[in-house]
Amino acid sequence: MANGDLTPDLCVIGAGSAGLAVAAGAVQMGASVVLIERGRMGGDCLNYGCVPSKALLAAAQQAAAMRQGAKFGIKPVEPDIDFAAVMAHVSRVIAAIAPHDSQDRFEGLGVTVIRASAKFTSPLTVVADGRTIRPRRFVIATGSRPAAPPIPGLDATPYLTNETVFTNTVLPSHLIIIGGGPIGMEMAQAHRRLGAAVTVLEASSPLSKDDPELTAIVLQRLAEEGIDIRTGQTILSVDHSDAGFQVTLEGAAPLTGSHLLVAAGRAPNLSDLELEIGGIAHAPRGITVTAGLRSISNRRVYAAGDVAGGLQFTHVAGYHAGLIVQNALFRLPVKADVTAVPWVTYTDPELAHVGLSEADARARYGSGVTVLRRAFTENDRAQAEGRTDGFLKAVATRSGRTLGASIVGKGAGELIAPWALAVARRDKLSRLARAILPYPTRSEASKHVAGAYFTPKLYSDCTRRFVRFLARFG
Repeated sequence: MANGDLTPDLCVIGAGSAGLAVAAGAVQMGASVVLIERGRMGGDCLNYGCVPSKALLAAAQQAAAMRQGAKFGIKPVEPDIDFAAVMAHVSRVIAAIAPHDSQDRFEGLGVTVIRASAKFTSPLTVVADGRTIRPRRFVIATGSRPAAPPIPGLDATPYLTNETVFTNTVLPSHLIIIGGGPIGMEMAQAHRRLGAAVTVLEASSPLSKDDPELTAIVLQRLAEEGIDIRTGQTILSVDHSDAGFQVTLEGAAPLTGSHLLVAAGRAPNLSDLELEIGGIAHAPRGITVTAGLRSISNRRVYAAGDVAGGLQFTHVAGYHAGLIVQNALFRLPVKADVTAVPWVTYTDPELAHVGLSEADARARYGSGVTVLRRAFTENDRAQAEGRTDGFLKAVATRSGRTLGASIVGKGAGELIAPWALAVARRDKLSRLARAILPYPTRSEASKHVAGAYFTPKLYSDCTRRFVRFLARFG
């Protein structure tokens, strides 16, 4: 690439989900775009997060299915697991998707891609690979990284994070996981099903973002599969030797394991950007932005994805990208609204949520809240599959407007979709209750739980009297 200053419409820093979406959208709409990425194209989701974790979970599900055939009249078989081959499968999945996020593809679209670190040299300019870029607007989309908790001795040990666990080709004999959030629990179940002993250490409550009524079902399944989940744990120190890891706990015997995975939160990737020189205000959670995702201190700068300081999901990053393209290219007013953002924990059973939880709804609306439930034991497809664990829980106003929904069970991540739409559109439950859905499917649970809102009125004494009255007229 020849040297020289660049003056594009947009300079996007970071080629993860948000940055790639902004770059692809803007360049195809006629804007000139420079995209700067110092690491791997595709960012965390492709290389270290969503894609490899789901590929590993899929392999673990195959292993679990081999053990669970008895109820179908099929002799269970203990799988012979080649862990290195499992990880090769994970790598193949990444490689299959990588061309969509590649430098070649984006250069083919017309984006100027610079593979280097970016640093602000003024509020108007950044430098990358010896080149100065002076765009009309900047988009910072550098994502986040695993955060290391302040545990004595941890920094001196070769612990795993989501950025390194998928390159490990040796099956842990005992995997210790620090952190009981979605990443920790997904990796706990995947490794357990593939043959590792697993202990999870959580300082407070596992899966604490979700409704405890639903998380209890997930945690029970994980415990039944042999995962040792310890809550309220204070870790005093971590040590490593040729024999493995030793974790010293307050009020309990030391814990030893072959591998240690830290999944205890994330921090935004901002430290090397020289944001102060760029006049860009920021806090520990990320860049300080307006509701329209613009820096409060440098109006030329937008932040998208994890560095914007809000929900850290790939689908939120894509949503941010769309808003920024609208505002930066077309001057349309935008405001980020995460009211209807769903999230999913991909354990088995899955755990999905959108909108207000029951607790949040009651805090906001008091007694004016209706809670509806439908167990999968009442769903014919679930019965046919032998997977009746879990239920759907919907929260609405007394007038029937949808406020939120949570689902625990097989395929919960797919089943949450109509509820995300209902929350976004502020739909009444009647819209979903009137839908005609295919039989037999798990999606019928959504129709039935929405219909349950009307059951007390529909089958009331008043209705029966009215029907008897009309019958008099023939």
